[in-house]
Amino acid sequence: MKDTVFSKDKGKVFSCFACGGGSTMGYKLAGFDVLGCNEIDPKMLDVYKENHKPKYSFLESIVTFARRKDLPKELYDLDILDGSPPCSSFSMVGNREKDWGKEKVFTEGQELQVLDTLFFDFIYLAKELQPKVVIAENVKGLLMGEAKKYVRKIYDEFENAGYYCQHFLLDASRMGVPQKRERVFFIAMRKDIAKPFLKPVDLFTIAPYLDLEFNESEIPFLEIEDFDADVGESKVYPSVRNLYPYVKEGRDFSDAHEKGSFFSYHKVDRNKPLQTITANTKGGCGYHYEKIRTLTKTELKLGGSYPQDYNFLVNKVKYIVGMSVPPVMMAQIVKRIYDQWISKL
Repeated sequence: MKDTVFSKDKGKVFSCFACGGGSTMGYKLAGFDVLGCNEIDPKMLDVYKENHKPKYSFLESIVTFARRKDLPKELYDLDILDGSPPCSSFSMVGNREKDWGKEKVFTEGQELQVLDTLFFDFIYLAKELQPKVVIAENVKGLLMGEAKKYVRKIYDEFENAGYYCQHFLLDASRMGVPQKRERVFFIAMRKDIAKPFLKPVDLFTIAPYLDLEFNESEIPFLEIEDFDADVGESKVYPSVRNLYPYVKEGRDFSDAHEKGSFFSYHKVDRNKPLQTITANTKGGCGYHYEKIRTLTKTELKLGGSYPQDYNFLVNKVKYIVGMSVPPVMMAQIVKRIYDQWISKL
């Protein structure tokens, strides 16, 4: 990364819920100028600053940030407002409905927050700033079960903010990332500039047409394997060590456990992309297919499409990679948006 010269000629971006800067890395790869970020977690903001040297940075909740009256003028002339609202309350591996509406201290920050309403604070900010395009990433679980009600409300709020909204379920493993990671992206375009791009979506809906079909060849683990490594980033627990010999390559450890526990632990399949890298540094681990070790820092960075010299400071690589939109995934998306929309405005 230190030897790369980024062009910064495709447009201006501001990133909310920026974490350690995975999305920002993607925008930079695609040639965008990322002006800065908003983030609630000081450790994540330190990583962001170390790697991206933002012009503007705001360490505070999106609730506070969205209602500021002293924001820089540049933020009112954005091409893209980016955000990844915290999503653990919608994740398929969390409590889901049990956590909806609860005010809690989550790992994404140090303040009491109701995670499932932060998306609407982000849309409130979009209404204030009026960028050309808004991109919001979230977990696949948002499209399932009772959570679909939130999707309808997201569409309604974008409508009220003056935007056409549509969503896409995308898989990073089909976009040049050696990790099977499915995420939903809400992509909204401001109505006053959208007319040249409008096409019927169905009998009742029109929206700006955007082709986000990706079908790149999958990158197997063998292509990113750290062959010289004999130890991974995370601790190997004795119980996992005992189960390891009985687990087949590509399978979960629950197969070998008498009660079916350890379902979030698995052996990597050398001939397939990594399974989704999670932020959980104690569980949800991928183990090497024949060595009793977790993934190394090198493998995690490559699996998340991060540069090898990206500085994670004191944080676990797995945590930040697991929290992030893979940079290459984001670069692929915004390149399409630039080519099909922004470059024609």
